[in-house]
Amino acid sequence: MLRTALRNVLAHKARLVMTALAVMLGVAFVSGTLVFGDTVASAFRAASTVSLKDVAVSVQAEYVPGAGAGGETPTTVLDSRLVDRVRDLPGVTAVRPSVNGSATLARKDGEPLNADSSWQNLAADYVIGADGKDARHPLVSGRAPAAGSELALDTTTAEKAGYQIGDTVRFATTGPALTKKLVGIVRTEDPRVTAGGTLVLFDTRTAQGLFLSPGRFDEISVAAAPGTDQHALTERVRALLPKEGATATSGAELAAEQARQTAENTEALTKMLLVFAGIALFVGVFIIANTFTMLIAQRGREIALMRAVGASRRQVVRSVLVEAGLLGLGASAAGFVLGLGIAAGLRPLLNSAGAGLPDGPLVVAPTALLGSLTVGVLVTVLAAWLPSRKAAKIAPVEALSSVEASAPGRGMRVRNALGALLTGAGVAVMLYVSTLDNGAETNLLLAMSGSFLTLAGTIVLAPLLSRPLVFLAGRVTTRFFGVSGKLAQENALRNPRRTAATASALMIGLILITGLTVAGHSVDRAMSRAAVQGLTADYRVANSAYLGLDPKLADRIADVPGVAGATPLASAGLTVDGEYASVSGLDPKQLDKVADIDFTSGSAAALGPGRIAVSETYAGRAGLRTGDIVTGRFDLDSGKPARLKQLTVVGVYAENRVVAGVVGDLGDVLPYAMDGGYDSVLVKAEPGRAAGLDREIRSALGDSPLLKVQSREQITREESGEIDVMLDMMYGLLGMAVVIAILGVINTLAMSVHERTREIGMLRAIGLDRTGIRRMVRLESVVISLFGAVLGIGTGVFLAWTGGSLTASGLPDYTTTVPWPRLALFLALAVLIGILASIWPAGRAARLNMLRAISSQ
Repeated sequence: MLRTALRNVLAHKARLVMTALAVMLGVAFVSGTLVFGDTVASAFRAASTVSLKDVAVSVQAEYVPGAGAGGETPTTVLDSRLVDRVRDLPGVTAVRPSVNGSATLARKDGEPLNADSSWQNLAADYVIGADGKDARHPLVSGRAPAAGSELALDTTTAEKAGYQIGDTVRFATTGPALTKKLVGIVRTEDPRVTAGGTLVLFDTRTAQGLFLSPGRFDEISVAAAPGTDQHALTERVRALLPKEGATATSGAELAAEQARQTAENTEALTKMLLVFAGIALFVGVFIIANTFTMLIAQRGREIALMRAVGASRRQVVRSVLVEAGLLGLGASAAGFVLGLGIAAGLRPLLNSAGAGLPDGPLVVAPTALLGSLTVGVLVTVLAAWLPSRKAAKIAPVEALSSVEASAPGRGMRVRNALGALLTGAGVAVMLYVSTLDNGAETNLLLAMSGSFLTLAGTIVLAPLLSRPLVFLAGRVTTRFFGVSGKLAQENALRNPRRTAATASALMIGLILITGLTVAGHSVDRAMSRAAVQGLTADYRVANSAYLGLDPKLADRIADVPGVAGATPLASAGLTVDGEYASVSGLDPKQLDKVADIDFTSGSAAALGPGRIAVSETYAGRAGLRTGDIVTGRFDLDSGKPARLKQLTVVGVYAENRVVAGVVGDLGDVLPYAMDGGYDSVLVKAEPGRAAGLDREIRSALGDSPLLKVQSREQITREESGEIDVMLDMMYGLLGMAVVIAILGVINTLAMSVHERTREIGMLRAIGLDRTGIRRMVRLESVVISLFGAVLGIGTGVFLAWTGGSLTASGLPDYTTTVPWPRLALFLALAVLIGILASIWPAGRAARLNMLRAISSQ
């Protein structure tokens, strides 16, 4: 039987090639994900190793408010005297004090660089060691910055910004734009920079002036002599530290913590990618099962002869499974190699979406290889198990008298009943989910269960559903293409199970793609509406690094020609009766110029010192009504002690994105705002002066790269941009399942053409020309693809509609919005898929020799 299995693999290699491709692509996704996970984890560990090299103890500053440069920056307890005391400890061989901050660059053409990823815009001091170099930032060209007018950049930052040695670089840290001369270019292995961030280096004195105060540091890294007990040295360092303001951690503890963070950073991403790999393999199962079912049907006489000469049912099953195992092993090995390319391409793809993954070599672990091969072989064998059982049940006499027996009616009745039960249960669960209004974990699990039941039921019911849908499609093909269209309809209806299995592969991919599209489009529209809900201002000025705006900037904006009004907003924390909310402070007289807030009771005109208005949601939580007098506590958003203040509620308004849950007077809120500055300034333009006003505002504010001057359209795009990036990424990941589905259509058609060789010969003999044969096979492919598309799109829309209610708590404006043009595009793509999938089978059918086809068995 082993020789028989080997012979069958070699004899039918052309028929199995599409199945092998399906297994290969599915395994490629699995292997690529596993290798990618190991690679990213290794890159994070390597970056951590570089940053912790020779670090026995790390002293980290805990920021405390204080008088830094200009009285506006925080200071730390880490100073030069502490550095000297640590250096004198026994066992210490070197001490590296450093200053860290953030700086946003302007490119050479003047546009901000990485303005939307400020957490990756790093700044630090160039720390010169005993050898006159900075080991963490080795120079590539030029020299180290040595004066307040100089800086250095890393190679990637300099390339992206377009700067060269000698250029003047414009940047900003917390306020106005600054300029310094580029004197050096360095190399860095910091993962935040290698994954798309930027790095600016200053001499230590300049960095202290920008981010701390003279003689102060953020961190002190301590190197120890070989054999020094890190724990004991850490305790000696701790003894030198003040009671508050700094912590000391051993290098071993830091390494363990970074290893834990690395595992957390990679685990979630790897799991998500494995889900898509599972989807690809799940789609592949249909192709594999379909292929082996058709192969067994075509080899019915052969199996009957084997049974007649003494082969047992167990031997027949074993022969088919061995054949499947050999196919799965070969395809999995090829898939693993292809997966290496996928792993190499995933990192730049995800980094383009802002994932922030570090560079590093591919890491191919034995577990990834064994896991990929095991998954591929198991999936192939399991998919072939049911066809093998069917083959074992073939009676010799039955098989010798018929190439393919029709499916027993009882089996179809049981399948239809089971499908109706699963579908009914899934639909009932999803309809119940549609009545829920929050995304609690229990509700999400319920929605996932309902979606799975609906999907499973639809797959089981697909043969039954194929008859009416294919019949309707056939009416169209018959009307427009005559005999070829009618034959295509009859061929698709001839074996509903096969048609359903072929279409189900495409259906699964389109269910997921359609569900994501409808949900993503609905969220996008809701976020777009919410982004500017109630906003009547023409521009919003804010800090891209989420730092407070200098109060003086509002006056400068108001003086810009064409500006009718500039209304600053500040925010702080406010607690009333134990209920916390963010409070927006503004000038009540300016509110109606920049916002349209719907008051359900009271009015904005009553706002003023000691008087607040609250949103309906917060009023419900805190039990507040217009006219209430309460004691509010302004919380520690600015690091200052909490302050109690008696407040009068003068109005209740509908939820609004312009202001927070509470609105108060600017004078009450600003002292407790973060950094003592404004969150944003809302700008109303004079009639007819809005166009181009953003350039005037930016110029008046010193053209700082930190400032974002956004129009209403830009605010909307910013809010919805992440959804578009996510959808594009999901489309790419689900595209693998669609490719596998296309292979399934090709495979089914090719094997169907082989089965119908004599029939095609007879059609040719009675007058159907080669063009008619091609058209028949092509239309059959299109009908099958359209059946899968209609079922997939319909089910995907239903699941998105019923599950959309779970976003109501986080996005009150959410309503299911169907993107009809995009769904029409999916249908058009299904037609295109059908046409492309039929090219080879249709050409093969048209090339058949008429006489040989008629005489074939």
